[in-house]
Amino acid sequence: MVATNELRAAERLKAMDPIWDSLREEARVAAQAEPLLAAFLYSTVLNHHSLEESVIHRVCERLDHPDLQANLLHQIFDEMLEDWPEWGGILRVDIQAVYDRDPACLRFLDAVLYFKGFHAIQTHRVAHWLYNNGRRDLALYLQSRSSSVFQTDINPAARIGKGIFLDHATGLVVGETASIGDNVSILHNVTLGGTGKEGGDRHPKIGDGVMIGAGAKILGNIHIGHCSRIAAGSVVLKPVPPKSTVAGVPARVVGEAGCNEPSRAMDQLLAAFDYDL
Repeated sequence: MVATNELRAAERLKAMDPIWDSLREEARVAAQAEPLLAAFLYSTVLNHHSLEESVIHRVCERLDHPDLQANLLHQIFDEMLEDWPEWGGILRVDIQAVYDRDPACLRFLDAVLYFKGFHAIQTHRVAHWLYNNGRRDLALYLQSRSSSVFQTDINPAARIGKGIFLDHATGLVVGETASIGDNVSILHNVTLGGTGKEGGDRHPKIGDGVMIGAGAKILGNIHIGHCSRIAAGSVVLKPVPPKSTVAGVPARVVGEAGCNEPSRAMDQLLAAFDYDL
């Protein structure tokens, strides 16, 4: 009896999916408000049985190409989900990150249907899974396709944590040996690159809770400390201490980060006395 009760409790817990429930309700409201999009909303959200199915469908439709059509891409995602079911939890944390940090995201629906930064990071997750399973060519194909569709160039070998917010995403470059921690926010035209043609471990390591402003360039195998803030347009060539703000070309420490987790606060303003370029 105890085992049966525990099983029922687990089933009830599994059935609780507030993001998926909210997404479906948002899609229903949108379909009523904009009948021209009703078929689209049904095909992308309302006809599916889970958040994973809905996101996979949307991303695959965006990546669809005669070389590798959406139905085949869908099979790849399904293989990943079967082998790596933890992706479902990471997916939800990514959606929540967009909703919490982007004032333009008024609904979960916005992120799932329209925001290419969210689509790009999910494409990278499947490409990274392929890469780690020895399917390098297919991983590189998805990197190339993501670059064409979403204007993001993320090497499939790069390691990226959960709760990632790519704001606008256009022009993002992440090199092969780069790593990004959990709960990181990155704006457009950011480069996590090397410093030349040398091989080996040559790209930045971004800690948890970091915010990287638009146009920032972080070059070389350097560590960006947890909960630090990189000002827009900075060129970072040296390690950054935790909980600090850096700015300038080349970047230097200009103060503390200003909060416990800059990636959540998304405060990109620097006091006038903080730095002088």
